[in-house]
Amino acid sequence: MALINLHLLLLLVLLQFGLQREVSGIGINYGTIGNNLPSPKRVAQLLQSTLIDKVKIYDSNPEILEAFSNTGIDLIVAVENSHVANISANPSAADQWFATRVMPFIPATSIVAIAVGNEYLTSDDDKLDHNALVQAMQNLHSALLSRGLNRKIKVTTPHSMAVLASSFPPSASTFATMLLPTMTAIVGFLADTGAPFMVNAYPYFAYRDNPTTVSLEYALLGNATAVHDTKGIMYTNMLDAQIDAVRSAIGSLGFGNRSIKITVSESGWPSKGDAGDIAATPDNARTYNSRLIERAQSNKGTPMKPKEIIEIFVFALFNENKKQGGTSEKNFGIFNGDGSKVYNIDLSCQFCSNNADNKLGFGEKGSSVARGPSVWCVAKPHADDKVVQSVIDFCCGPGGVDCREIDENGDCFAPDKLHAHASYAMNAYYQMHGRNYWNCDFKGSGLVTFSDPSYGKCQYAHQ
Repeated sequence: MALINLHLLLLLVLLQFGLQREVSGIGINYGTIGNNLPSPKRVAQLLQSTLIDKVKIYDSNPEILEAFSNTGIDLIVAVENSHVANISANPSAADQWFATRVMPFIPATSIVAIAVGNEYLTSDDDKLDHNALVQAMQNLHSALLSRGLNRKIKVTTPHSMAVLASSFPPSASTFATMLLPTMTAIVGFLADTGAPFMVNAYPYFAYRDNPTTVSLEYALLGNATAVHDTKGIMYTNMLDAQIDAVRSAIGSLGFGNRSIKITVSESGWPSKGDAGDIAATPDNARTYNSRLIERAQSNKGTPMKPKEIIEIFVFALFNENKKQGGTSEKNFGIFNGDGSKVYNIDLSCQFCSNNADNKLGFGEKGSSVARGPSVWCVAKPHADDKVVQSVIDFCCGPGGVDCREIDENGDCFAPDKLHAHASYAMNAYYQMHGRNYWNCDFKGSGLVTFSDPSYGKCQYAHQ
């Protein structure tokens, strides 16, 4: 009875969370420039027991793409700066890259975006052709379009804040003059394809370089005395000001009325720095990243656009001991290579399939990894209500599922919640069709679990 009550409690928590409109998960950057890191398979398993539901990598490493198959975690892959020129050369080069590097892992691995280059336009490498970046993005989009994948997978490119002529005041920000033609082409492409504008924003660097003029609490996303924009807009943290500076720069190109979402593709704070770096401490890193995660989950916009949700990717998952640069560059990770936390930060996930007695690395309660023969399919907590409703309509209609158990008099009617009914219908369809991973996709709203979601008299089918 206690076990049944526990399952019911977990399901109710899941449902309560899942029914909040447009609940935001957390993204994280997974770099691999280290000789002491766990295997990608281990990383993928462990992240399933955290609140992280999006992972951005810096290449198209096949071992990582394979490891994240059937995890329910969305992946952003990347074209390295050195490969952009080749992909820009002609459409067939981009098509070949996609066909060999990405396509073999779809749909088992949920790939949702391709990041073309990283801070390409502000790189120190003067051999990088700015026009090649735009052409490479267009060529990859054509490869997706020809396969009908352009709505699922978006093509974009992450920028540093250095693409701006200045970032303050936010309302007056513009792109650097020499980059205007390229930025105009990129922003136009993003607007036409529905892809987000990605920016790597680091208040840490602003404070590190100007500790006497920049407030630490302002940089740490604290609620210090507000900083006022010249138009009277008030900012209580630097990250919001940086995001709105990018927003203003986009608007200055004449795209203010187009729907272009902004994604913070990197933001974080190092726990260790070189001598004299008073900013890089474990306490500051914990404070910043904890607040950053709260910020990402709050579904709040910025002072300039309060209702526009900002997707955020924390930098980074691991300390990378072989990374070039100073000490701070190697110490942005939340975790050490052995899976221990660099500092205490809460990544626990109430709605994941947890086993209270089983702790794996990363210090979070991990899902039971006794991969027995029984698996189930349930609705993702973050799945959109409209998509979930369409899944119920399909499963209980053309899909052939007997949905009487979720009717008013059925054993699975209570709780009368959309995601609960969808989970029952999804699982029944999944079991009927042989438990193939593609039978639990449901437009990206389904998730395979190894924990029985049954509760009380409501029994989920399994084989």
